[in-house]
Amino acid sequence: MSRTIVILDGDQTGQELLEEALRVLQEDVIRYPLDLLRFDLSLQNRRTTENKVVYEAGQAIRDYHVGLKAATITPETRGDVGSPNAILREVMDAEIILRTGRRIPGVRAVGGIYAPISIVRMARDDAYGAREWREGEAGSLDEFAFRTEKISRWVCRAVAEFAFQHAKDNRAKVFGGPKYTVSPVYEGMFKEEMDAAAGRHPDVRYEPQLIDATFALLLATTGDALVIPSLNRDGDLLSDMVLQMFGSIAGSESMVISINQEGNIDSVMAEAPHGTAPGLQGKNVANPMAMILAAAGLLGYMKERELKTASRAIYEATLEAVYEGIRTADLGGDTKTDQFTNEVIRRVRSKLEVWSSLS
Repeated sequence: MSRTIVILDGDQTGQELLEEALRVLQEDVIRYPLDLLRFDLSLQNRRTTENKVVYEAGQAIRDYHVGLKAATITPETRGDVGSPNAILREVMDAEIILRTGRRIPGVRAVGGIYAPISIVRMARDDAYGAREWREGEAGSLDEFAFRTEKISRWVCRAVAEFAFQHAKDNRAKVFGGPKYTVSPVYEGMFKEEMDAAAGRHPDVRYEPQLIDATFALLLATTGDALVIPSLNRDGDLLSDMVLQMFGSIAGSESMVISINQEGNIDSVMAEAPHGTAPGLQGKNVANPMAMILAAAGLLGYMKERELKTASRAIYEATLEAVYEGIRTADLGGDTKTDQFTNEVIRRVRSKLEVWSSLS
């Protein structure tokens, strides 16, 4: 028996790193056959198909429940194809983006931080996709810019509930929150759902903070594992800062999650949190760690015992390699991209062989 994974090809270094992650997912490495259903989400093909391929890829993730995505180019020109991420999240009906900053063994973190910090962010609406317009004479001091944003009660509830469940599973504290004092109607709805989730999970520690205080207090935290539920825009900013606090944005995966009305996970798309890094394309120096961890994270959401075991093996192999000095240039080493992947593959094979003999 095999399992189908939807693969979303991308651009530049993003595509190169996806290919590295797929090397780790080969059957002779993880001991389980995977069928790869591929969609070309390169900028050229998105333009050629006028984004039809993006909608098809999103529907495939709904059908098969799991997808692995390479980084893609978002053109800056108005009227171009735009970002595929917003389309994918809408088609998936995704509510949540999960990114966890964790200590990278042997890599110095900011301020001595060592406990994991997870950002549970709204996957759609808020500042993204908001209607924008200007009024008044263009370029004059009487010109005004406007933006109309929205959030839904359901997404607020989904993010809050997932945050408390994630905190319970990882023995963490739910921390932070929106600026509900300034925006009691808009951001206040999210705070209401956080408070309601706290009532449903009295065994989870809950320390709500305004978003500005959250940023400030993060720089002083060390020992508490934290889960921070956030609005879409706030979470975008928070996750980039938190991942860099642990030494590199390449040290974590990004999970886009859709849940059903019963609160169960329906679909997951895994990706790296970084972009396409065009300056590194073709040089074999980029860090594949985040894409490899994205692959590991995706396997962890699957029901097959063999894939969950492979997920743990990939996580351990990746972090152990860094600990033992197998590091790309961004982490202070001189290991090439393919060399790092080769080392992870070697360690995964070794772990799975040993574990199978012990079982």
